[in-house]
Amino acid sequence: TRALTDATGLSTSSLYAAFGSKAGLFEETVRTYTAPYRDIYTRAVGLDSIAAVIESILTDSVLEFTAPSETHPGCFVSSAVTNDSADTLDAAQYISELHRGNERTLLTRIEHAIDAGELPVETSAHAIVGYVQAVWHGLSVQSRNAVPRHALISTAKLAASSIVEYCRTES
Repeated sequence: TRALTDATGLSTSSLYAAFGSKAGLFEETVRTYTAPYRDIYTRAVGLDSIAAVIESILTDSVLEFTAPSETHPGCFVSSAVTNDSADTLDAAQYISELHRGNERTLLTRIEHAIDAGELPVETSAHAIVGYVQAVWHGLSVQSRNAVPRHALISTAKLAASSIVEYCRTES
């Protein structure tokens, strides 16, 4: 809050009043901060292959997680959820809804890949979504723990190729 009040010249009380409360300011921050993650999923599902979709989601998310600290101070999404308090409960719910929305977006695209014959009929779209989300959250936490970007990108690419290869061998 101090950096924000210094940058805006507003007092803490004026800043909170502009957003209705401290929680209101936090929630607006979360909404603004999370928009790029929704956009990553939305852009990715438009790609031609499911392999490209999954790799794009994971690698583009790593690029977002590891953006320079002066413009992007770590993964706020994971931080907000893991450091939940009474003041941030609505923000945590919003983040949960964002994740569910991203999961639905990916699920629809995977189901399309199954229907189109790109993935075997026996493929569990829900299992793939769960795996992608588990990897996504792991990459987020690792980025907060200062794992280098190149290592996270390698992990993301390995996970993406592993998922697609697993689906192909299960048929």
